[in-house]
Amino acid sequence: MSASAERDGVPPHERRWAIGVIAAGTTMAVLDSSIANVALPTISRELNAAPALTIWVVNGFQIAVAVTLLSFASLGDAMGYRRVYTAGIIVFTLGSLCCAVSHTLGALVASRVFQGFGASAIMSVGPALYRTIFPASQLGRGLGISALVVAASASAGPTIGGAILAVLPWPWLFAINVPIGIADAVFAAQALPRQHYRRGHVDIPSAVLSVPAIGLFVVGLDGFAHRATVLESGLIFGGAIVFAIAFIVRQRSALVAMLPLDMFSNGRFSLAALTSLCSFLAQGLAFVSLPFLFQGPLGYSAFASGLLITPWPLCIAVLAPIAGRLADRYSAPLLCTVGLATISLGLVTLALLPAHVTTADIIWRGMVCGIGFGFFQSPNNRELLGSVPRQRSGTASGVLATVRVTGQTFGAALVAIALAGTGASLVSTHVHGDVRGAVALTLWAAAGAAALAALISSLRVRRTYPAFSSP
Repeated sequence: MSASAERDGVPPHERRWAIGVIAAGTTMAVLDSSIANVALPTISRELNAAPALTIWVVNGFQIAVAVTLLSFASLGDAMGYRRVYTAGIIVFTLGSLCCAVSHTLGALVASRVFQGFGASAIMSVGPALYRTIFPASQLGRGLGISALVVAASASAGPTIGGAILAVLPWPWLFAINVPIGIADAVFAAQALPRQHYRRGHVDIPSAVLSVPAIGLFVVGLDGFAHRATVLESGLIFGGAIVFAIAFIVRQRSALVAMLPLDMFSNGRFSLAALTSLCSFLAQGLAFVSLPFLFQGPLGYSAFASGLLITPWPLCIAVLAPIAGRLADRYSAPLLCTVGLATISLGLVTLALLPAHVTTADIIWRGMVCGIGFGFFQSPNNRELLGSVPRQRSGTASGVLATVRVTGQTFGAALVAIALAGTGASLVSTHVHGDVRGAVALTLWAAAGAAALAALISSLRVRRTYPAFSSP
């Protein structure tokens, strides 16, 4: 591909094939995550495990993604986004197969970790691929399509998961990825563009340091859910801080940094990243905790629980492409701020659900959250990716995916803490402890995180930033 092609994207007929391949891989990764969320109560009962422990079916996947995203993004800049994406599809498909044949919680969590490595490679270069195939003037539109795919997959996940659980054992939730993954791997090598890239190497010391820096922090949070001692928690968090400092020092001295710190000197980039982190923390808190409320105190089936969650991501799917087009013409920070304030309002209404709740009470509240997220996600992604030079698209894409997954992972860990702290349990067919209270607590925390994100985003409105410059 020529330099002009990289600036102007690829021809429309080639673009459609590339979008289809990226959409298929993204759908698998997001669908699998949302299916796992709604299945947690079922897995908890069938494997006779406490809810706080089964959270690791989500956390194992999310941690594997979070700790390797930057490494795969850097590898994409060095070796090409197409290669990294294709390898990710293959690993993810093998991991899905391993999940489907797992018969113990330990085996399932281990398989989810392996699956997460593949998902990390897919997610790390996905936005960078969209920037490669779309011209700069249509970047918002391209990222709107990306948000549409993510939201549509998330909206379909709970419903598909509930439907599968109604007629088949839970391993089939993961088996559905296998045929899709095989087909996508075949087409990816041909449909995705071959862009110019720097032939270099991944900074292995940085990659090694980044894994415990993020992973230990999540493990420390989960330790609270299992009543770890102050000394144990202190050692774990202390280790996370030490590795994080070592990682930062390494970035300052490396010839080719895995995460160039000068990117964060750009206010437009750093505020977009921080806003995204807070917003996905809010979403993670809500998406992981709500199935326990629906299938516990409220008595809904797994299938009905999936349907109740669906309006939120479905609204995102409808509005994200519209917001992406608007962000190409109007103030993206303003769209983000309004959307985040709406999310916070919707989460407050969910936290205040009445004791005798109706299905309609749940649906309209989820729609409010989805409308807000729909107006936030595409414009904010455009702000983040559009603030860096094209040759750093892979790294920016990795940062975008890292803050999203890290926020969701921390949210899941905080849900585990809330469930354990109130003695909540869904083992067997009975509900124990204050599940409703634990979920309400997490929803209030989610509303606060969304409000903080709105406050941070508001700092960008009516403000201009100097053009990004790199050494």
